[in-house]
Amino acid sequence: MSYNKPWLSVSEQIDKLQVQGLEVTDKPRAELTLRRIGYYRLSGYWYPFRERSGLACSVPEIAGKPSKKDKKVQTFPLDSFKSGLRFQDAVDLYVFDKKLRLLVLDALERIEVALRVDISHTLGEIDPFAYLRPELLSDNFTRKLNSRGGLSDYHAWLANHAKLLDRSKEEFIKHNKDKYGLPIAIWIACEVWDFGCMSRLFAGLKNEHQDMISNRYGIKNGGVFASWLRSLNYLRNVCAHHSRLWNRNIIDQPQKPAKTETLAFLHAWDDGRLVARPFLLFCIIHHLLQTINPTTSWWERLSNLLNEFPLNGDEPALSLDALGTITGWQDWGLND
Repeated sequence: MSYNKPWLSVSEQIDKLQVQGLEVTDKPRAELTLRRIGYYRLSGYWYPFRERSGLACSVPEIAGKPSKKDKKVQTFPLDSFKSGLRFQDAVDLYVFDKKLRLLVLDALERIEVALRVDISHTLGEIDPFAYLRPELLSDNFTRKLNSRGGLSDYHAWLANHAKLLDRSKEEFIKHNKDKYGLPIAIWIACEVWDFGCMSRLFAGLKNEHQDMISNRYGIKNGGVFASWLRSLNYLRNVCAHHSRLWNRNIIDQPQKPAKTETLAFLHAWDDGRLVARPFLLFCIIHHLLQTINPTTSWWERLSNLLNEFPLNGDEPALSLDALGTITGWQDWGLND
């Protein structure tokens, strides 16, 4: 299918939105906003403002047997906007989302640094170069070949680790290379890892080493903890690349811990919608931060920001429900 949408000037973009029913009270300001942020980026924030069709099935674009998706009865977004919604509402939502991403990144930085220490200290006690010894890691990680390139996840991790070391401009990396040569001890090398590199190595640890680390955070099953880190890495990438966090579906979803774990948000896993939304990951972040820094004020800062949510719509898509907030979260104590 060929792309046939025409190029529009910023003024024409505003006109199009107004024709579709979105209120624009200050056109020069709206034009300036589109020049700085862009129509397509902002469209993710006014998407929930659009009217929806009645229940229907989609028509396949290519003739033939319809897919399961085509057979699904659902509503579809229309070009027209719901009445009473403004261009500025989308901008306010964008600014709220930016503040939310920065707050999440602040927390993830603390978690990343702490877990680098946990992993490097645990493996380093066995061997300063344990990350280069496959027998000290999980067999699934080092021996199981993936179907994409016929290599193990460990091979892919080593390649990424080597790339991070090679491109590092840190003086301490240069110093260790010059003085001691390669390889570099894990408690030094870990300082160049990003969240993805760190979380993938954790997933490749032996069960006993995973459990040893996860128990420090009050989670008995290291495999569950590994899934949490994978989900947080996905969240980190969303935030670091300035993508929309509000109203996002979480692709890498965290596994449910054992029912015996004392977590205020444990019941969230009983609702698939909540598991697929960012708020559950915010709860996980807070849980980890309480171990890293018991006096953290992060949850308080998050609560204050959520209470500043710019929309007051009755529909879930126009409220904090789009983040997957868990009932009663406002009443949680900071040490729950």
